[in-house]
Amino acid sequence: MRVVAFLALPPVVTALIALSTLGRTNLVLIIVVGILFTPLIARTVRAAVLLERELDYVAAARLRGEGSPYIMFVEILPNVVAPILVEFTVRLAYAIFVVLTLTFLGVGIQPPTADWALDISANFGVVPAGYWWEVTFASIAIITLAVSVTLISDSVQGVFEE
Repeated sequence: MRVVAFLALPPVVTALIALSTLGRTNLVLIIVVGILFTPLIARTVRAAVLLERELDYVAAARLRGEGSPYIMFVEILPNVVAPILVEFTVRLAYAIFVVLTLTFLGVGIQPPTADWALDISANFGVVPAGYWWEVTFASIAIITLAVSVTLISDSVQGVFEE
């Protein structure tokens, strides 16, 4: 958990630095965004596991003589799947916004790849001329995607809370 010290910087700034250093390919973008959000998910998983390991059923498994792999994968893992999935889907929405922001700034996904942020970036200058629809529909698509991922996260959380 000591590796998460770079979480003090905003993800977009960290990604800008990394992409400027490593190159602007789609593979590098995916790896950088994955590395940026992995510690956040790991911190949530660690907190959930630390909470679960203090419960009575884990102590009972230890008293039965079960090994650590059994306790981790059979006893604890099924009980921390819900927070892991919820955290993953929430971070997915954040990751989408980071990629879109980087692409809008010109360091994310590069042309000729189709992307909504590229479309908005290319047509942003024509909005004052009255061509608002050039960016509106791509913006609505981005908002719809983000809201959809958030609703999926809420649904996953609701399923596991029942």
